[in-house]
Amino acid sequence: MNWWDDALHRATAEVLLAGALAGLVGVHVVLRRLSFFTMALTHATFPGVVAAAIIGVNIFVGGVVAGAIVALGVAALSRRQSQNTAAATGVMLSGGFALGAGLVATQNGFSRDLTSFLVGSILTVSPQDLMTTAVALVVVAAVLLACARPLRYTGFDRASAQAAGFATDVWDVVLLLAIQVAVVTIVPAIGTILALALIVAPAAAARQWSQRLSTITALAVTFGAFSGLGGLYASSQWNVAAGASITLTATGVLALSTVLSRLARSRLTATARMRVFPA
Repeated sequence: MNWWDDALHRATAEVLLAGALAGLVGVHVVLRRLSFFTMALTHATFPGVVAAAIIGVNIFVGGVVAGAIVALGVAALSRRQSQNTAAATGVMLSGGFALGAGLVATQNGFSRDLTSFLVGSILTVSPQDLMTTAVALVVVAAVLLACARPLRYTGFDRASAQAAGFATDVWDVVLLLAIQVAVVTIVPAIGTILALALIVAPAAAARQWSQRLSTITALAVTFGAFSGLGGLYASSQWNVAAGASITLTATGVLALSTVLSRLARSRLTATARMRVFPA
């Protein structure tokens, strides 16, 4: 039997790739506090997916277009002094999801089960889906690596970045589009509702263990891949929804990292005190 003909084998490869991709962009989401924007983006891809299914084109294309519109819309609205970024993002979230629901309601007897895009359908991924995820992972990794310096400056010291001549608004858009590509890629497997946890939780867990960006990124990618693989295994063992299982695993990784890292810091603090004030 061909390895790619087995649904579980394809799902295993998909969760590893999607988990790594989610962890990679999740670092920037967590460090820049873009969790709410990412949630809006996951919901706003829904109308693009629905529209693509209605007109018969690839749903990935529809999701990319819808996500790009939302990313550029939020970036444009947040630049206006009268607009708050959170308010602009909230409008995009509710408006995008409402548009998707409205499009579904207009189609009587709609043949495609679009509810799978809300909670994911990891066991139905095709070899083409795997190729798309792999390409997205390579592209996003290449962009983040090539643009590491301006993205770091823009994210951590915006005033200095502007003084150094960096076009901060342009780099903001580059990052938002990279996040959008990651979101659109993992939504078919994980779902629009659950994708946020896979993006944020591994990076937040990695943040507990280090202050170095390179170390945080490596740990986030590892935690993301582990969350996908562990969640898929739990799903197959206990017959629960794969998307929910992956999300719960990622949440568990975050909770465990928080507890263990605090214990480790407490032990280091106690050791340091003993050295300063020996018995």
